[in-house]
Amino acid sequence: MSDVLSLMDQWGPEKVVSVSHTRTGMKGVLVIDNTARGMGKGGTRMSPTVTTGEVARLARVMTWKWAAVDLFYGGAKAGIVGDPTGRDKEAVLRAFARALSNEVPAEYVFGLDMGLTEDDAAIIQDELGDRGAAVGTDAVLGGVPYDRLGVTGYGVAEVADALAARIGLTLDGARVVVQGLGAVGSAAVRRFAELGATVVAVSSVHGALCDPAGLDVERLLRLHAEFGDLAVKEYAGGVVQALGSELVVPAEVLVPAALQDVIDEGVAGRITARLVVEGANLPTSPAAQRVLAERGVVVVPDFIANAGGVVAAGFAMDARYSAFRPDAEVIRASVSTKLRENAVRVHEESARRGVTSHEAARALAQERVLAAMRLKGRVAS
Repeated sequence: MSDVLSLMDQWGPEKVVSVSHTRTGMKGVLVIDNTARGMGKGGTRMSPTVTTGEVARLARVMTWKWAAVDLFYGGAKAGIVGDPTGRDKEAVLRAFARALSNEVPAEYVFGLDMGLTEDDAAIIQDELGDRGAAVGTDAVLGGVPYDRLGVTGYGVAEVADALAARIGLTLDGARVVVQGLGAVGSAAVRRFAELGATVVAVSSVHGALCDPAGLDVERLLRLHAEFGDLAVKEYAGGVVQALGSELVVPAEVLVPAALQDVIDEGVAGRITARLVVEGANLPTSPAAQRVLAERGVVVVPDFIANAGGVVAAGFAMDARYSAFRPDAEVIRASVSTKLRENAVRVHEESARRGVTSHEAARALAQERVLAAMRLKGRVAS
């Protein structure tokens, strides 16, 4: 237990629940970080390498993310150790849901993260016999399928557009690099193209596809729909380079939208982009953030830039027991408005306080969480 206890500070976590199931081999963890502003809400991920520490870090990001967009839920996250492409995925999911039936949906509601799909959310609802147990289900079930709607990637591009205007950069014609072609990256690529940007590089686990003249986004996305991550190799044209090289491809805008911890001090010193918009959770180290700030590179923190999914999840939470289906266009409009406003505010606060954008965003979120904790008597007023 010493490892779990070492994760705890003045903010949380409030609860860490580890579960397992012998027959299916299921192992997983739920971390409820801070509920001062509302019940625990955050995505559930499945990966062979999931750790308690990783889930706790992501739960903390959710605490700041909900507070940053000023929506009233608390930070939480769940993780399952397993192969999301394995044949026993459904059995593992059902075992995980059953094991957490004391917490779900009273203290935590399942959501979607790496390795889980809208169909998996439906399985969880079915296992627990409760529409309120998970969000992110298909519209056929009255849910908000935010991965299929692409709201997180859509919001990332909207944020880039808002901040580009603040730093004298026109997104129309600007060169953009997107690391990752998952739900976030592919939706961001689509929206960037709609905004007139030139996407010069994308990547997946199979490498980085680069073309300084610009990729044919429609053709790329058609290939992605057919071949998934292999689209970077199936695309005729451009050059496939080593994964990671795309981060330093000449461009005005860089969107790391794959995994955490991909930009360290060394990479930060070689990035050519003027604007970095964090589509993934925790893609930059604190040291890298300082290097980028010193170089004058504007960075939009993850819990500001990729909060489109959080806004959509807010709508989904309201709709869990409703007979009416939420309007996708209303959700997109709300994502655009909230994220643009937040990104500009954080940029201004960063300049005013003389700190990195991450420090400014975290300070704003912490002030809101601390105010709630004081009102509820959790800390001395």
